[in-house]
Amino acid sequence: MVRDSNIAKLVKLKPIHRIAEEIGLTIEEIELYGDYKAKVKLAAYERCENKEDGNLILVSAITPTPAGEGKTTVAIGLSLGLNRLGYSSIVTLREPSLGPLFGMKGGATGGGKAQVLPMEDINLHFTGDIHAITSAHNLISAALDNHIFRRKEPQLDPRRTEWERVMDMNDRSLRNIVIGLGGRKHGFPRETSFHISASSEIMAILCLSETFKELNHRISNILLGFTYSGDPVYLRDLKICGAATALLKDAIKPNLVQTTEGTPAFVHGGPFANIAQGTCSVQSMELALKLSKFVITEAGFGFDLGAEKFFDIVARKSELNPKVVALVVTTRALKMHGGKKLKGIQEPDPQSVEKGLSNLEKHLENIYKFKVPAVVAINRFITDTDEEIEIIQNFSKIKRTPCAVAEEYDKGGEGTTELAEKVVEMSKHNRKFQPLYELSKPVEEKIETVCKEIYGSKAVDFTKKAKYDLKIIKKLGMEKLPVCIAKTQKSLSDNPKLLGRPKDFLVTVREIRISSGAGFLVPITGNILLMPGLPKVPVAENVDIDEEGNITGLF
Repeated sequence: MVRDSNIAKLVKLKPIHRIAEEIGLTIEEIELYGDYKAKVKLAAYERCENKEDGNLILVSAITPTPAGEGKTTVAIGLSLGLNRLGYSSIVTLREPSLGPLFGMKGGATGGGKAQVLPMEDINLHFTGDIHAITSAHNLISAALDNHIFRRKEPQLDPRRTEWERVMDMNDRSLRNIVIGLGGRKHGFPRETSFHISASSEIMAILCLSETFKELNHRISNILLGFTYSGDPVYLRDLKICGAATALLKDAIKPNLVQTTEGTPAFVHGGPFANIAQGTCSVQSMELALKLSKFVITEAGFGFDLGAEKFFDIVARKSELNPKVVALVVTTRALKMHGGKKLKGIQEPDPQSVEKGLSNLEKHLENIYKFKVPAVVAINRFITDTDEEIEIIQNFSKIKRTPCAVAEEYDKGGEGTTELAEKVVEMSKHNRKFQPLYELSKPVEEKIETVCKEIYGSKAVDFTKKAKYDLKIIKKLGMEKLPVCIAKTQKSLSDNPKLLGRPKDFLVTVREIRISSGAGFLVPITGNILLMPGLPKVPVAENVDIDEEGNITGLF
């Protein structure tokens, strides 16, 4: 098999200013980061603000295998297919995180003939956005500990701080640490932790903010902890909101790159979907909608995670309106949900595919809860048989849902024209999506609605800590915020071992974190970790660089 990196090297890239010109941006509206990457200035959207919006298409997936189902590849391929049909289309994606890159999954720029380029740059440091987010977050961490050390007012209780440190790497040894050791001159000893940068509230805030003013306002509203008397302490109380926002001066601007077929792509922001909202920046999507007929975006992991949060948090806040959901399905995922062992999912097994259809069925039901039409996108792998593909096609007919095979990996846009045609047809409506719950509902009810309606749980159990958190939320007047549930991506339930379509299960909410700057609450379920660890054989062991600076092993 030809490696993705080798395919990428064969593509003759266009200078990025040409890509910008092709979608109507002027040279004055972009900031070049070399020949093939650019930032788009916020003034570009202001100039285009009165233009009619294009059609937003959301790409989601069934509950994935550990390697993922190629959702990003399908999103890129769908955009390629639309462009081949003569429709202007831009794909908008999240930026890769170094943690998963060097961990288990490798790069996150698509694959085969459906990639965003330059692949190595995007996967590594890119334009420095995640570094800026990490720096802004850790500036706050340092200022918080200095505030405690100097006994400044309002006096934070070290035992009730709500702000950790972050880094863009998988490192399980930093999940629980003690800082401030070494005596009086080195701070107050206290327990804390590191999270991965993608889970930072700063990342969530950046992706939801549309202006510098909004960015600064949201940062000022970050809840840092509580005083000894129980009063809340916000970042504005530390008087460093301007400094934290200044570090994000360039990071807030969308990044423009190109695909393997020379079509435009925005890659900006990178919150994970199992612990945050899981979609690229609102800015990049809104700008793309002014510049093209169709905008393809993806929401992380299965529909139960990224897509639910897209509708109930991102789209509700920004008034984006997805016209169609393209639901990515693979035979290998269906086999896993049908009971086949993970190591054998490449082997033909129509019976396991049939058994796994219950997972697809549940995700289709979930899409329709938001009053949005769906198209099933079968991401075909070389090991798939015609019989297995036909099982999915027949099931889609029974469910009266359009279905198309996507072969973007091997054929690029040529392999997704049928999918593109069906997406175009299904987008011909003027309806607006319907959120799953009203913000005025009690927090417990909002959590229970998502757990019962989307996950399929029988009930929700709130631990003693979670019940205490609910009281704090009510006391602070934050009951009307949406919920961003942190849950495993491996199952519809909060138990990663329950595959297929589990029933009669209980979801346990361990605690509820307040992301007052981002504007949502984060119920933590099961044993979800905010700092991943490296596998036994991480991707990092395969990465190398030669004497000419060529990088290998990312794919």
